[in-house]
Amino acid sequence: MSTLLPMLDPFDEIKKLYFSTTRETIDRDFTRALDLLTRMASDEERQRAAGYMHGLSELKREWKKPKKKRAKKSG
Repeated sequence: MSTLLPMLDPFDEIKKLYFSTTRETIDRDFTRALDLLTRMASDEERQRAAGYMHGLSELKREWKKPKKKRAKKSG
């Protein structure tokens, strides 16, 4: 028989996602964080999570940049 784990507070889960996300998991983690944010009951709760959401957004933007091609040297 399995036991149910208590649900994490949405803020705590967003915070956990922020500190544990990697280049490989950022898309999944960002989507999960957005889902949690939209489920928060009040603007105060959403405001509290805004810093972590901004951080996740910045990580996603940085990690998803196309890699720059190096110019070939002639000669």
